[in-house]
Amino acid sequence: MSLAFPPPTAARDDLDGLLLLGGQPTVENLVAAYSQGIFPWPVPGWPLAWFCPPRRAILRLDKLHVGRSLARAQRQSPWRISFDEAFGQVMRACQTQPRPGQDGTWITPQLVRGYEALHAAGHAHSVEVWDGDELIGGLYGVAVQGVFAGESMFHHRPNASKLAILALAEHLRARGASWLDIQQLTPHMVALGAEEVSRDEFLALLANEQDNQRNLF
Repeated sequence: MSLAFPPPTAARDDLDGLLLLGGQPTVENLVAAYSQGIFPWPVPGWPLAWFCPPRRAILRLDKLHVGRSLARAQRQSPWRISFDEAFGQVMRACQTQPRPGQDGTWITPQLVRGYEALHAAGHAHSVEVWDGDELIGGLYGVAVQGVFAGESMFHHRPNASKLAILALAEHLRARGASWLDIQQLTPHMVALGAEEVSRDEFLALLANEQDNQRNLF
């Protein structure tokens, strides 16, 4: 059953931007959510929760900061970077990535199934970093109406996830994108030039960036 999302401006700021409870992460619901700046975030003990937070992290591609050591690692890296070769493997690696200050993972089996279906439908994508046949880093996210929303990343070697981000940024810039949604600000992303904006500014940026004709992948 498809969900009827309230307007994002109706989100509860006292509950981190909670907008709606219930429903399933079907392809239809996920596409409708991301097109409005909404994303699912499971909360233990609750029906599936959908959020549009009062503050949102983005990375403007023209403000991407590549430090000297990272630029050198990118130039000298022997690793291979690919797109959409191992979506399920990347998502499960993100699921098991240890995260300081977090107990467990928000990437539930329900979400794995939902995003794998979204990938099969052409809206969810992954970036992989390989050392030979070994997957050592990567990220995945959602592309709807010409806007990419990063969901999660992982690394098994230093700089592997950062190189995945750099590859993604180059890929998106070449296809006409000007920024990407990263949802939550982390020190990792701040170092790359990410910033926080208000919900109103984010929704304005989203409306301006959306282009049904822009094919990001």
